[in-house]
Amino acid sequence: MRSVSTLARFWREFLAAPGTTGAVAPSSAALARRMVEWIDWPRAGTVIECGPGNGAFTGEILSRLRPGAAFLAVELNPRFVQDLRRQFPQTEIAEGSIRDLPTLAARAGLGPADAVLSSLPWAAFPAPLQRECLGAIGASLAPGGQFVTFAYNIGRWTAKGRRFRDLLPHYFAAVEESPTAWLNLPPAFVYRCRR
Repeated sequence: MRSVSTLARFWREFLAAPGTTGAVAPSSAALARRMVEWIDWPRAGTVIECGPGNGAFTGEILSRLRPGAAFLAVELNPRFVQDLRRQFPQTEIAEGSIRDLPTLAARAGLGPADAVLSSLPWAAFPAPLQRECLGAIGASLAPGGQFVTFAYNIGRWTAKGRRFRDLLPHYFAAVEESPTAWLNLPPAFVYRCRR
């Protein structure tokens, strides 16, 4: 029953604001594993999640954090923020835009992040917003920090999807793509970047 209500919530939020809720369905466990498998968890003392939505990746992230590591999730949608705070009551959930990530991280008492994981709908963003968000993420990462985000295979061929891919080398020293998570709806892959 919960999965039906979660899917219904995603559809409502997507229809209300497709530019900020880019997913039509919650991400799969297969994609969640792709998102977290590359992170150097033993060295990650500060981790930030951007746009956690319904928390599909949050549980995976929290299960891998080393003892004493700091974690912050930043979500723009106030309904998702309420759900996340209920689901993860001991976790710092900030309501706000990724454009303000350095300020939100400082407000939470965090220094530069060792890892940032993002579920933002990059292919739905206009160019200025893509650049603003990437700039804020880059400014929040420690030197050598890791950034991962996913994209749908179908979005790879859109103009905005191609533009996002082409922007990544301007913000990160190394960029690679994971194999496709075919068990996601729709199939997706992960960009793995290092500052």
